[in-house]
This record gives sequence, structure tokens and C-alpha cells, in this order.
Amino acid sequence: MVYVCVATEVRCQEKTRGGLKYEVILGEPEVKVNPPKKEMSPKPNLSVEEIEGKLRAAEERRQQIESNKIATLAAKMHKIEEASRKKDEQTSQFISQTKEALDQKMETHTEKREAYITDLKTKLKDHIENVEKTRQSLDQQTEEVRLAMEEKLQSANALRDENIKKMLERLKEHNNRTLEMKQTIESTMEVRKTEVSAQLESKLTTAEQKREKEIQRKLEAAKKYNERMVEVKQTIESAEENRKTEKVTKIENKLTTAEQNREKEIQRKLENLKKNEKRAEVVRQNKANILATKENPSSG
Repeated sequence: MVYVCVATEVRCQEKTRGGLKYEVILGEPEVKVNPPKKEMSPKPNLSVEEIEGKLRAAEERRQQIESNKIATLAAKMHKIEEASRKKDEQTSQFISQTKEALDQKMETHTEKREAYITDLKTKLKDHIENVEKTRQSLDQQTEEVRLAMEEKLQSANALRDENIKKMLERLKEHNNRTLEMKQTIESTMEVRKTEVSAQLESKLTTAEQKREKEIQRKLEAAKKYNERMVEVKQTIESAEENRKTEKVTKIENKLTTAEQNREKEIQRKLENLKKNEKRAEVVRQNKANILATKENPSSG
């Protein structure tokens, strides 16, 4: 008799952070051959009831084996689920600890930042008062530049409107020419209809169809031309808007640079003033020493 046994293995592997991959591996079938038995004397014929009893017993043994396999596989899957649950608990604990540490760092950073901002505001208060006059002068210059830019933009808008008006007039002239051509063709066809006899009626019908196609083609061309004009208008408007945005951005950059240069110049002047005050103090002390030296000999 031949027995076939299939080995089953379940593997668990962590592919990503917090994710598990399960592999159920079926082993190669193993074929076991029982050693040949000695020939035995023929058994007597079995009855139908005995055969059915043996078949039922074999079926019960097969079901028992399958139940054992299913129970074993369920136990392994339970272990895998338990390992996954523990892994999730460890991950949750790590996340909570990390979150607490980050919150503490953020609080410390916020306190330091607020202290730094407070100190910076205190230092900048006096500086802002001294800079206000220079800022007013810069604002006046900025207003002058803005007015000049507005005048240039108005000129550009007027030129753009004039170009659009010219394009619309050309389009109107083209439509008028198309209408005149259509009327001319229609009048010509009417004259030909009156002059040509009945046997040329089929030819006139063909010419009429061709004429309608030509008119339709020209109307479509005019429609496309109108659409192109609209696209050109939109393109011009978008280009003007982009140029306006770029100019405003350049002005803002210039203003920012001027503000930075102004602050540097003020800082340099303050340093020079401090140096001059130090020199004046040294000169006063020298004069005082000289006068004291002169007074001592006279008193002696």
C-alpha cells in the first residue's frame, strides 16, 4: 500500500513597519512504499455489510486526520495572530513615547522662541523709532515709482485696446466681403437659372450644391478666424497681466533691497556716532588732565 504525506509550514516575516507577511509552504509529497508482504492464503469473500463497515471506518479515519490537520493549522494561526497583536502593542507604545518626547521638545522650543522674540522686540523698539523718518522718505519714493508704473500700464492698456479694435475692424471687413461674395454668387445663379433651359437643371443643382459647400467653408473659416481673434485677445490680456505682476514683483524686490540697505546704513551711522562720542570723551579727559597738571605747579 502507498501512503502520501504532505508537510505544512507557516512562516511570518515583517516586510514593512507595522506590516506582516505570512507564507504557508506545502512540502514535497513523500511517497512511502510498504515492504512487500508474504503471500497469504486467499481470504474468504466478504459480505456487502462488512465492506460498507470497512469503508465507513476508513472515512472516519480520513475525517479524523483532516480534523487533526485543521486543528494544528488553527493553533499555528493563533500563535501568529498573538505575535501580531504583541507587535501592534509594542508599536503603539513606541508611538506614544515618541509623541510625548516630541511634545516636550516642542514646548521647550516654544518657550525659548517666545523668550527670544520678546528680547528681539525690546531691542528693535528703539531702532524702529530712529528709522521711522527714513522710512517715510522711502515711502514717498515708492509712491512716485508706483505712479510712474501706473502711467506706463495705462499707456500699455490703451495700446492693447487700440490693437484689439483694429483686429475687430479687420474681422468685420472680412465678414462684409464674405457676405458680398455670397450675394454676388446668388445673383449670378439667379441670372443663370433664367437663361439656361430645363435640360441644364441637373447641372444647376450640382453647381448650387458646390456653391453652398463653398459658402459653408468660408463661413467656417470666418468662424475660426473669429475664434483666433478671441484667443489672441485673451493671450494679450494674460500677457499684460503677467507683465503687470512681474513689474509689481520687481518693485517689491527693489523696495526690500532698499529697506535692507537703509538699515545697514543706519547701523553704520550709529557705529560711527558711538566712535565719535568715544573720541570726544577721550579728548575731554585729556583736556581735564592737562588743566589739572597746569593748576598743580601754580599752586606749588
